Amino acid sequence: MSRSTSAAGTDPGPGTPQDPGAAARRTGRPRSAAADRAILGATRAALVELGWSRLTLGDVAARAGVAKTTLYRRWPGKNELVVDALAELFDELELPADGGSLDADIAGVVLQFAALLERPEVRTALMAVVVEATHDDELRTRIRRAIVDRQKRLVLQGRARARRRGELAPDEDPAEAARQADLIFDVVAGTVVHRTLVSCEDVDPAWARSLAALVAAGLGAGPADRT
Repeated sequence: MSRSTSAAGTDPGPGTPQDPGAAARRTGRPRSAAADRAILGATRAALVELGWSRLTLGDVAARAGVAKTTLYRRWPGKNELVVDALAELFDELELPADGGSLDADIAGVVLQFAALLERPEVRTALMAVVVEATHDDELRTRIRRAIVDRQKRLVLQGRARARRRGELAPDEDPAEAARQADLIFDVVAGTVVHRTLVSCEDVDPAWARSLAALVAAGLGAGPADRT
């Protein structure tokens, strides 16, 4: 086949729209979900084995079987990588099976959250990235978006379930309801983090029930409607 025939379109040459290499150069290679999972899993494994201070992107890349450049294309640095690795664990939190009352639902979430904070990769890294975030606005925003804001869904789900049971009155003011949801999250999450990571005290079922009863009372929760 002559070069002129190729140029006519039957055999596209480099740089034409049909050239896969040219398309990749224009749009960039799509991110691999499998590579992301491997990297985040390797990050958690490195945190368990090495701890926060000794973890490096080179070690994570070797564990995940990817090039360091692959990490740098996805995460600008160690702090951001660790936040996203922890966020995957926090996303596993869920509202427990309906225990019949708001107290029971809150206590169930508290126990899950406390168990998560006891995991070695979380214990070694969470407070470290929080400290780093005190002088890094972008990191603080990443923590809020990747972990804090996403877990506020549990508050919304729990309140919706309590309203269906008749324990809470319907929300009259959406803005006030949103502010209250933020406050509930801060009270519960802050208390559990302080008890487990600062005071180093156990969160057992009795303590979880006491905290849940306090929060539910503050919300004015009444008995569930059994009719």
